[in-house]
Amino acid sequence: MSGASDLVRVLDEWGQSPMGQTLGRARDHVRTRLPVLLALGLIGFVAAFPFTSDVVQWLIADERLPDGVRIIVTTPVEFLLLQVRLAADVGLGLILIVLLYDVFRAAAQGSTPAIKEAVVAVRGKINFGALLLLVLSALGLAAAGLLYASVGLVPLLLDYLTNDAQSVGLSTDWRLIAYVGFLVRLHLASAVGFQAPLVTLAVLRGGLVERSTLVAHRRHVWFGCVVMGAFVSPPDPLSLFLVALPVVLLFEVGLIIDRLFGPVPANV
Repeated sequence: MSGASDLVRVLDEWGQSPMGQTLGRARDHVRTRLPVLLALGLIGFVAAFPFTSDVVQWLIADERLPDGVRIIVTTPVEFLLLQVRLAADVGLGLILIVLLYDVFRAAAQGSTPAIKEAVVAVRGKINFGALLLLVLSALGLAAAGLLYASVGLVPLLLDYLTNDAQSVGLSTDWRLIAYVGFLVRLHLASAVGFQAPLVTLAVLRGGLVERSTLVAHRRHVWFGCVVMGAFVSPPDPLSLFLVALPVVLLFEVGLIIDRLFGPVPANV
């Protein structure tokens, strides 16, 4: 009983902490927005579902598969489940975009005088040209990440994994749902990971973290890149290296660009 009471006490203390209160407010906000979020997710699902079969057909085309590989279905409903998953991913993406917008709107409104002053200062320095450049940079980096995944990362990994299995006499029949999920994870991770220089510059130029602090803890950033690569890549060193290395290098590129820009003015 004492162990249970200690657990309840710890959870109660965590709930009263700033992080716990923030998560509690986020939970309450999601509850109030739940009808809108569910409706938006349903719209995304319905709009995307008719196109999922074309997407799957494009992904499993012979020219995109290594030699000797066959894509198979192991259950009668596997293809339908894959279509549902892909359409649900689109709906979930729309929901996440709305929640991200809510976060920025809440930050713009400001909950404390310090946040309001910071927002006012930032608003005075942002113009349409800078915002357009930011959006184009994010889209360009995402496109570069998708290109890296489709041209370099995915073909190399598929050939490596195929040859590794065939070298010991194994047949290379891959489940449809596992194969498409593998491709989606790698492309999504590359598109997000290639935002590293933009995120680094935003953190440093926005004054959220001092450059000296970020440089001193760069090993933690590297480790985070490796952890991300471990989640989205197959469990082998080559895959992990190919996923994590570009993100680490782009993080360092962000630090170099920030140094070229010079120190942030004291009144920023």
